[in-house]
Amino acid sequence: MNYSRFISKQSSRRKPSCISELRRALENGSPSLVWLASGMPSPEKFPFREMTVTLEGGKQLTLSKEALSTGLQYGPSQGYPLLRKQLKRMVEQWHSPPRWAESDLLVTVGNQDGVSKALDMLLDPEDFIVVPDPCYSDFLCMLTALAPQIVAVGVDDEGIRPDILKSSLEKAISSGSTGIPKALYLVPNSCNPTGTNMSEERRQEIYAIAQQYDLIILEDDPYFFLQFNEKQLTSFLSMDVDGRVLRFDSFSKVISSGLRIGCVTGAPPLLQGITLHMQASCICPPMLSQVLIHELLTFWGDEGFKKHISDICQFYKDRRDAMIQALETHLNGICEWIVPEGGIFVWLKVLHLNDTSAMLLERAAKGDVVLVPGREFMVDSTKPCPYMRAAYSCATPEEMMKGMENLAKLIQKEIELQSTHK
Repeated sequence: MNYSRFISKQSSRRKPSCISELRRALENGSPSLVWLASGMPSPEKFPFREMTVTLEGGKQLTLSKEALSTGLQYGPSQGYPLLRKQLKRMVEQWHSPPRWAESDLLVTVGNQDGVSKALDMLLDPEDFIVVPDPCYSDFLCMLTALAPQIVAVGVDDEGIRPDILKSSLEKAISSGSTGIPKALYLVPNSCNPTGTNMSEERRQEIYAIAQQYDLIILEDDPYFFLQFNEKQLTSFLSMDVDGRVLRFDSFSKVISSGLRIGCVTGAPPLLQGITLHMQASCICPPMLSQVLIHELLTFWGDEGFKKHISDICQFYKDRRDAMIQALETHLNGICEWIVPEGGIFVWLKVLHLNDTSAMLLERAAKGDVVLVPGREFMVDSTKPCPYMRAAYSCATPEEMMKGMENLAKLIQKEIELQSTHK
């Protein structure tokens, strides 16, 4: 692929940091190398001398003196080399990308930072980007400052609809705008906010359309591991014969959200723009977090990691089941929903309200329950929206039952309130 047309003017103006580029010499430097290049503080004066963490089950993980010293220092913008090597092996094992030999991987400051920097690398004002409608609300926030033309595509139970996608792209192309259709953003598994999974057939259809219209696919997949059945999911990266997929993975949902570690996999010409942005902003992903995750994955091994994933999937499946039970107990006939096959969200439609925003933003907390109004996930947030998103990740089954009881009362009061204002 010719990637030059995808690179934004702002990204094309970025220059590599000389110091960051020189730091690569440390990766393969000889033991006698004298490093006088960058302003790294002396590790001798860091106040930390050892670190031991206790894992679930009581086992302890101790960082060696060398590992701790590495974790407390600046590192490569692309990520801690040992973790990158580990993640590359895991991505190849999970997805078997057809163009793996021509791909690379960067560690990012969490999944969202990688997505944000990818948008900066791709989009000029007035360029077109395709998004599902509804869409992850923070992604819409990212787009606001970039001023692209957003092509909003409706969804069904399997995600973004191919027929609407094609007709919307044709309309964008024929609009006479100077903007270029560049990218398609997707959360294919346990989509935020709808909780839906894209079918195998649907993924093939979407990829073919991306080929036809020459789009970069931004595959944002933080819920890849949080699936409640045994079915192996096919990623867009695993079917990418062209090199048009940037795939974003995250440890936030399966290890820790506070460590802020994710990764992006794709073609080096696209990753270069993200790397240069990192050099000029955060310098490198948090090194201590990277070292800790590397040591943990090494300690677990492949089987230990699989067991951990199995354990957390069962945990969240039990939470999902508790949420559905609470919904069925209190909201039958009041709301509609689809039972999610993974992730941490359920998307509710209130049957007798045309909008949930005022109810949830102004009155819900007083009724002892808080959800996110659906309008926050819509591309056009000025229109009424009868939907709302509930998360079942942190509330206990008892809290969920009470929360849905409170929500039912809140909705009934809202229906009565709105009827008096007609």
